[in-house]
Amino acid sequence: MLFLELALIRWLGSNVIHLSYFSNFVLLGSFLGIGAGFLISRKDWSVWPFSLPLLTILLIGVTLFPVTIQRSGSDIIYFTSLQVSGPPAWLALPLVFLLVAAILAGPAELVGRCFAKMRPLSAYRYDLIGSLAGIILFTTLSFLRAPSIVWGVIAIALYIVLSEKKRRILSVGWGAASLAMLLMETLTPGVSWSPYYKVQTHSTNQAADGFMLIEANGVPHQLMAPAQWKIDEGERIYETPYLRLPEGRQLENVLIVGAGSGSDVAIALRNGAQNVDAVDIDPRIMELGAEFNIDRPYQDPRVTRHVDDGRAFLERTDKKYDLILFALPDSLTLVSGASQIRLESFLFTEEAVQSVRDRLKPNGTFAMYNYYREDWLIDRLAGTAAKVFGHAPCIDTFSGAQAVVTAGMTVNDQSCAQEWRQTSAGPVETVTDDAPFLYFRGDTFPPLYAFTLAAILIASLVTVRTLGGPLGPMRPYADLFFMGAAFLLLETKNIATFALLFGTTWFVNALVFAGVLVIVLAAVETTRRFKTPPLPVVFAAIAASLALAWVVPEEWLLSLPFVPRLIIATLLAFVPIYLANVAFSKRFRESGDSQAAFAINLLGTIVGGCFEYAALVTGYNNLLILTGLLYLAAFLLVPKGAVRSA
Repeated sequence: MLFLELALIRWLGSNVIHLSYFSNFVLLGSFLGIGAGFLISRKDWSVWPFSLPLLTILLIGVTLFPVTIQRSGSDIIYFTSLQVSGPPAWLALPLVFLLVAAILAGPAELVGRCFAKMRPLSAYRYDLIGSLAGIILFTTLSFLRAPSIVWGVIAIALYIVLSEKKRRILSVGWGAASLAMLLMETLTPGVSWSPYYKVQTHSTNQAADGFMLIEANGVPHQLMAPAQWKIDEGERIYETPYLRLPEGRQLENVLIVGAGSGSDVAIALRNGAQNVDAVDIDPRIMELGAEFNIDRPYQDPRVTRHVDDGRAFLERTDKKYDLILFALPDSLTLVSGASQIRLESFLFTEEAVQSVRDRLKPNGTFAMYNYYREDWLIDRLAGTAAKVFGHAPCIDTFSGAQAVVTAGMTVNDQSCAQEWRQTSAGPVETVTDDAPFLYFRGDTFPPLYAFTLAAILIASLVTVRTLGGPLGPMRPYADLFFMGAAFLLLETKNIATFALLFGTTWFVNALVFAGVLVIVLAAVETTRRFKTPPLPVVFAAIAASLALAWVVPEEWLLSLPFVPRLIIATLLAFVPIYLANVAFSKRFRESGDSQAAFAINLLGTIVGGCFEYAALVTGYNNLLILTGLLYLAAFLLVPKGAVRSA
């Protein structure tokens, strides 16, 4: 079930253009579906036979009729194709949300029926083991960069095996139709997969001269072209950083973050760089550059490739540079479906730019350039550089909000045609590691998010009321609802923390998910095998562990060497999770209706997922306070008899 959930999120994010920015809504849809499936498992009717047909319809519909979530407005910026068509987000997002919920309800119904036949903790234990197997399989396929047909074969095979014999032939037919769509996608010329994106290359009319368009998740991402063309006829941002260096500056060491297919590296070499560290988070795009870039920058002995998160590389290296470039590092996806963190969110915070300054030589220079879409974003980035470097940076703007921000260690280490002065109206605050929402202006809570979250909550309430009956009889499990909300909020906070401390790579993200499942399983085994403290003691320990995690500053953790940082971060993150799941296991063990109890808990996670958006206002660290309040509500709602028996 978890494998299908993650595979759906990945595939939809790669094919419904711009949905990768909203994959957390897809995750919430899967939670609703799983919770609904558990409630349905108590009925004498079934939705399981409809799950595979709905999955097939979704695959066929998206493949044959591509969907683009149209996004307008300047409150939040998304890096997308400049010409966008398709249904508005308020229509497309709920539709995808409901379809995913309906698809996941089928497998969840089967799991719910198994729960009814077993003791609660034994059933939960097997569910966790299966989930851990799912995340391991998902991680392995991501590592192997498996095409969509491989993911589909595994998911469809599981559907067929679990189908009743009398429906197996029909299931094979639906499965064959699904696999036909995935095979068509896999065999499309130029399509390959990285751990983050579906990557597709397109030849242009100038292909013989070294031109290639690279798309990621269906959106134009990079134009691989000869360095000389980019300087002479392409966008002027590529050459501008070198024009802002003091005359006669020698470039012994250059760091390029967002090196991609290598054009920025080739231009650095043309400008006299003696040694270049080229960093990019996506291995596939760097491989395309190594294979097809006509300038052969990655074959040059002066260049060293690093497949890594840019912020993580800055924190780990002790090398000093004459020039550090942030070369169009823009995201087309979130770190995970459970977080709003984009791949480059921690690269543009005050603390990140301070790390850049610490890696420059005494007369070094830093520059960043991109197509920034909005003037307020240019002012935010330039303001961040001014705050960290202590003086106004150079600013060069071109058509369409293209801009280059250049800051020297001193004003003598930059040669400005124009110094930066804020041009956008109103205050534009810089961003920090605690609230790394670079592309959110922050004036008001985004209306799109408010509308979508309200719709999700209403849909969840209607589902519980429709499938579970009156809410009154569910009162004994109200505490499990709040535990579910608190747990997802805690998990989301830890994903953000680990992304900051160890990088936003897919591998770090997979380790966090797997680590959470292992800790939850350990809590279940502890409760099954040993006598644990009473619930009041466990909840008090949860409060203490959350308070400790709240007071320990992340900037202090970043300053530690890797091993002690990993140990302390793991303890701060996983001790509250372990204790929370000891409390949940104790309550779940005593539940008289494990299906209803687990369903209510899962539906509570939807509330927790919605609360995660509070970080736009509070920052991530203060989510621990909200988590603590949710656990307090859970404790207060524990039935008195359960408190005494547990």
